[in-house]
Amino acid sequence: MLFIRKKIAEGPIDCLIAGLGNPGRRYVGTRHNAGFMALEALADQLHVRVDRVKFRSLCATADIGGRKVLLLMPQTFMNLSGEAVRDAMHFYKLPPERCLILFDDISLPVGAVRVRGKGSSGGQKGMESILYLTGSDQFPRIRLGIGAKPHPDMDLAAHVLSHFPPAEAELMRQAAEKAAAAAALWVTDGVDAASNRYSS
Repeated sequence: MLFIRKKIAEGPIDCLIAGLGNPGRRYVGTRHNAGFMALEALADQLHVRVDRVKFRSLCATADIGGRKVLLLMPQTFMNLSGEAVRDAMHFYKLPPERCLILFDDISLPVGAVRVRGKGSSGGQKGMESILYLTGSDQFPRIRLGIGAKPHPDMDLAAHVLSHFPPAEAELMRQAAEKAAAAAALWVTDGVDAASNRYSS
């Protein structure tokens, strides 16, 4: 592994990385949980368990390049993700620029990864909640492509809550690993470096 667990750096949290998704077994492996998948991949790379309950989330602290990072998986359900992210930001007094959000994007093909420094929600309800409750669009983000609806008349909720078929599941596993590596690079080298190396 590239990242070895070390003693957590002393002092306050330097930055936050939140993966968005829906809690509960029925949602494991669904398209809308791509953010959870990426955060779990990062936790695996860092050899930490995201199992501490705080901020209406499951969370963990980890060391990345000597910086203390909070890993966050909101348990509020997707559409209320902003409540958990806002609470953690306020507690640690973090500005949006130091809070990286990982989430799914139907406008990207399955397995694609995009890193950006700021912007709109793109219609993604979890990101929309974060932007609305914090009043800022300055959040760096990593979007994981989950593919468009297979048929124009298909209900969007049914699509994003559907499970990946085996071939797409493997593409998403690879995308989650890639997004995790991009998140770690964001911590140490910034959003431009992460985008240049990992956006696909």
